[in-house]
Amino acid sequence: MAYTTIDKPSDYFNTVFYTGNFSTQSITGVGFQPDWVWIKERSVSGNHQLQNSVNGTNSKLMSNSTSAEGTDTNYITSFDSDGFSIGANNGNNQSGVTHVAWNWLAGGSASSNTNGDITSSVSANTTSGFSIVSYTGNGSAGQTVGHGVGSALDMIIVKKRSSSAQWVVGHKAMDSTFDNFLFLDATSAKGNADNVFNDTAPTSSVFSIGNAGDTNASSQTYTAFCFSQVKGFSKFGTFAGNGNSDGSYVYTGFKPAFVMVKDSTSDGQWFMRDSKRDTYNPAVKTVYANGVPAEENSQPWDMLSNGFKMRNTDTDLNNSGETYIYMAFAEAPFVTSTGIPTTAR
Repeated sequence: MAYTTIDKPSDYFNTVFYTGNFSTQSITGVGFQPDWVWIKERSVSGNHQLQNSVNGTNSKLMSNSTSAEGTDTNYITSFDSDGFSIGANNGNNQSGVTHVAWNWLAGGSASSNTNGDITSSVSANTTSGFSIVSYTGNGSAGQTVGHGVGSALDMIIVKKRSSSAQWVVGHKAMDSTFDNFLFLDATSAKGNADNVFNDTAPTSSVFSIGNAGDTNASSQTYTAFCFSQVKGFSKFGTFAGNGNSDGSYVYTGFKPAFVMVKDSTSDGQWFMRDSKRDTYNPAVKTVYANGVPAEENSQPWDMLSNGFKMRNTDTDLNNSGETYIYMAFAEAPFVTSTGIPTTAR
């Protein structure tokens, strides 16, 4: 069996940069028509802007905010064959401001999914193990929602769209039955509650929800971003901090293009880094998924040909005895399906 089924990860995930002009512009170079675009201003502080093809071009969410979904016709105006177009606004197109945009490919137009107790609308990519799910809660415990990925999920991010709520993150490496959870919009350590993901591991077709308001309030609408690990392309795991500048090494099986890390044991930021903002080691350019600050140079780590390694003693990233979760996507698999190894940078 081949090491990976994805030799070119940038066909499914890619990072691009652009500078705002407070007018209309098309952002190109993504390499595909994205279904999920996550934008953050780099040179000034500002909210994260997340838009997806399932909710539509006028709908945006902010990972650093509990606010309900906002609508604005001047944010992403279209998802295009090589990127996306934006209008005149100060959220993701402020004149002279530099931006980073992370882009994921799902499955294009959403389809109805009746695998769960709650019918969902799903855009899924079974090759890359990713789907965007929209559903309406019914307030009942022990419900299931179809996700369309085709394999058991390793990570779920859920946000209530119709009213204020926290972003709930379930992560299999943190708890195999998803009884523990984190909030993407906050620095807090993991919580524990049976009624969030129903203390039930996702299957290859559905994930479970309880009757918590953040995941299943009656008549409220939700978006779920669903991920299943794909060898050589994505990894969702944990590592233990050692409190040493010669820090923990994390094997992913690929050269990372994007890594997000959070301390699950204690309070800590959600660190977001990518290989295009940091083209050589150590990687330091950071924005925080839960925060508005501009990009800053923060605690270093190395991006390697087959993983990443902490080079700091920061409590948010490498505190002795702490457990950290991460999600990572590949720039290149460690070995392609034809046996060609990647190179370190």
